[in-house]
Amino acid sequence: MLRFLTGEELSNTPKLRDTMYADRACQFRDRLNWEVRVDDRGWERDEYDALNPLYVIWQRADGRHGGSMRFMPTEGRTMVNDHFRHLAGGRRISSARVWECTRFCLAAETEANVAAALMLGGAELGVRLGLTRAVGVFDARMVRIYRHLGWEPDILGSTGSGREAISLGFWRFSEEVRVKMAAKAGIPEALSQAWFASDRHEPLPVRVTG
Repeated sequence: MLRFLTGEELSNTPKLRDTMYADRACQFRDRLNWEVRVDDRGWERDEYDALNPLYVIWQRADGRHGGSMRFMPTEGRTMVNDHFRHLAGGRRISSARVWECTRFCLAAETEANVAAALMLGGAELGVRLGLTRAVGVFDARMVRIYRHLGWEPDILGSTGSGREAISLGFWRFSEEVRVKMAAKAGIPEALSQAWFASDRHEPLPVRVTG
């Protein structure tokens, strides 16, 4: 199931929290050879995790982490503005309706639909919070995933080439995208909405018919 939890709320689900940070270490340090900090617990956490971001997480049936993304308002501190502003031509990206998305992570041997489910979670979050776009930095390996899912970003700038390319992009939120991601993930739209409403303590959207 999809979870929509802040950093502070993660302490209520210690198995989910612990396995998410451990899976991030496995992906970013061990599989991708990124220069990231891993603590003595085997967790990959950075300074932005301490800012109480909102995580979209796929929670497996046994309570463990299956995949996740991290969202933060661009009006505060973000990785894009602190470290990748050159990809945006030097300008700061800051808007109440644009949030940053980082740390896209999939657990090893997770379910086949988890990448699509996370994208659905991102679309659900964007639509329900009234956002227009997500902004994020991604490497070349992610291009194929976004293309397969049918939600490719508008590229603002890139550096490097081939497998070493790093790009900055905007993902545009819309109801159409949310419906498409639900179909790709094989998850009923109403179920995704219910998961968001449960974690964020918000009413379900009213469906207008007739």
